Amino acid sequence: MTALTATRPQTDLAAVKAKQNEAWGSGDYAKIGVTLQIVGEELAERMDLTPGARVLDVAAGNGNATLAFARREGRVTSTDYVESLLVRGRARAEAEGLDIQFMIADAEALPFETASYDAVVSTFGVMFTPDQKTAAAELARVCRPGGQIGLANWTPEGFIGRLFKTLGGHVAPPPGVSSPAFWGREDWLEETFGACASEIAIVPKDFVFRASSPEDFVAFFRTYYGPMRKAFAALPTEGQAALHADLIALIGEMNTANDGTMRVPARYAEVIISRI
Repeated sequence: MTALTATRPQTDLAAVKAKQNEAWGSGDYAKIGVTLQIVGEELAERMDLTPGARVLDVAAGNGNATLAFARREGRVTSTDYVESLLVRGRARAEAEGLDIQFMIADAEALPFETASYDAVVSTFGVMFTPDQKTAAAELARVCRPGGQIGLANWTPEGFIGRLFKTLGGHVAPPPGVSSPAFWGREDWLEETFGACASEIAIVPKDFVFRASSPEDFVAFFRTYYGPMRKAFAALPTEGQAALHADLIALIGEMNTANDGTMRVPARYAEVIISRI
């Protein structure tokens, strides 16, 4: 097999990345991120690393996977390109007395030596990079031969995949940038990582979003979730009303609660790539 190689789209990725940084830095993603902690814990359990393993968390956000692997005695480096999220992750680590290194880093240009980590992980993070192939190549590059790449990625057909499709129907995504939900597709993962992997094991899982009502969920995400916050801000009043209605309709379609509250399973792919 040949090594994974990067491709460079023609889109102005620097401009896209700057807008993404602004979006993720707006609101307060940490309020949403902490609810997803179980995903990092389950990934850490499945990867079952030896204590002392060198772990790199890429696009770590406020540190869910970072904390999960550090709690299992991994030597964790937590990275993101949004400094405010790393600050929240560091505060969580300090509260637990965990020894973790935090660094600002671009997932598409990781500042680490080749094969320098036993495991490279990302939960709902690296999938949002604009240059997906380059980011994937970087994950593979810094993971040692025989190591593991562990991912949790929203799928296209799941709730979050469809939520982003709904947002895109009202505010067009940047031209030339592929959907983040590609990272939740088995065929894309095989095509992207197959050349550098001895095995790609994908387990479909659901994370359940809960709220006291669909309206409360949309209000919470509109306030704290950067991409949704920016989408609403980009629309006139009537456009905001239309987007709100479409989000409520999506929740209504997928809601398994029947008492006025919200309980929506969101499908994601838990992925373990064994590096050759």
